[in-house]
Amino acid sequence: MAKTSTSQRKTMGRVMHEYAHGELKSGRRGQKRRGAGKVKSRRQAIAIALKEAGTSKYESKDENRRNLARSKAKEATGRTAQQESEGKSHVGARGKRESSRAMGGKNAKTTTRRTPRQRAAARRNIKRANARRASR
Repeated sequence: MAKTSTSQRKTMGRVMHEYAHGELKSGRRGQKRRGAGKVKSRRQAIAIALKEAGTSKYESKDENRRNLARSKAKEATGRTAQQESEGKSHVGARGKRESSRAMGGKNAKTTTRRTPRQRAAARRNIKRANARRASR
């Protein structure tokens, strides 16, 4: 088997952490509903970890690359089960996040303060996104 990269090992570690804490879920239904789809088998958890990390020997190189990119995007935006339960914005974040709606958090106590420059940039981005939607 080929040597795994650091980012792949981190992703595998995160998935196994989710399994150890009973947070790893399998299938579309498991991610939507609460009690359904929880992974109980260690072998299945390892298979999911390999697939998410893009090191599965049953996938093509392109599919592995795509799977790793999807996992990294999930980790960067705080959409993993581990991050949801621990309230962290990204993998490696220390302590609790300032969970604003913009960050995708649901338990915001205080909203993040933006500088006037940041507010202007956010307005520009919203205008661009609306213009793109209108042109489709």
